[in-house]
Amino acid sequence: LQLVESGGGLVQAGGSLRLSCGDSGGALDNYAIGWFRKAPGKEREGVACISSSDNSTWYADSVKGRFTVARDYGKKQVFLQMDSLNPEDTAIYYCAAEGLFVGCVLFADPYDYWGQGTQVTVSS
Repeated sequence: LQLVESGGGLVQAGGSLRLSCGDSGGALDNYAIGWFRKAPGKEREGVACISSSDNSTWYADSVKGRFTVARDYGKKQVFLQMDSLNPEDTAIYYCAAEGLFVGCVLFADPYDYWGQGTQVTVSS
């Protein structure tokens, strides 16, 4: 896999962004996909993931109710819809993939494939 994220940018607090994760070679249907973020001076944080088996989703408490992860089968992508953004959401966001999961997890170690990241900046 060669994962590529897109959709990052600068947005005001309260605004929305939609990040996409795709593979240059094809679809991600058979992979669990996780979204992670890394802010300066902070540990990497898993924010959302979606399973390959039944599209079950999990969210970090910090984003629950504001972020939504889902598959776009038409575009062969997984997107992360981010609403009600606040400055604490500022980070580089990465998508990651793993082909052996039944579900998905919000910690990074099991994921084998990573994108290059996309910057999200939320101004106050």
